[in-house]
Amino acid sequence: MIEIICGEKGKGKTKELLNRVNNSIATAAGNVVYLDKSQKHMYELNNKVRLINVMDYPITDCDEFLGFICGIISQDHDLEEMYLDSFLTIASIESDVDIVKAIEKLDVISEKFKVRFILSVSKNKDDLPECAKAKVIVAL
Repeated sequence: MIEIICGEKGKGKTKELLNRVNNSIATAAGNVVYLDKSQKHMYELNNKVRLINVMDYPITDCDEFLGFICGIISQDHDLEEMYLDSFLTIASIESDVDIVKAIEKLDVISEKFKVRFILSVSKNKDDLPECAKAKVIVAL
């Protein structure tokens, strides 16, 4: 399952995402991973959440990012949820075509490995491709 928190930059998407990840850790049976573009939120996350700074890795396009996601999943069979902050930035997404491709692949990965993805996307709901609009849970 993929859920999207969307809105323009500065609207509070990261705060919403941090609240959700910290609340979910109390009920999560498996492991939780938080992907971000920096270590900035390290102290705001519950210490049971694994923070990964994607910018530490040489990822240059969406396909490499999806391979990175698969690598994380392959190393953690107890992975239950992945929170992806600044999704468009960390996934190197430049266009709506890339968004559609990434969401379709994440859907397949989520279904096959039973991992829930929660994404923060810096776009208004109206500006998202149709496949993404249906997955929006919070529009700020």
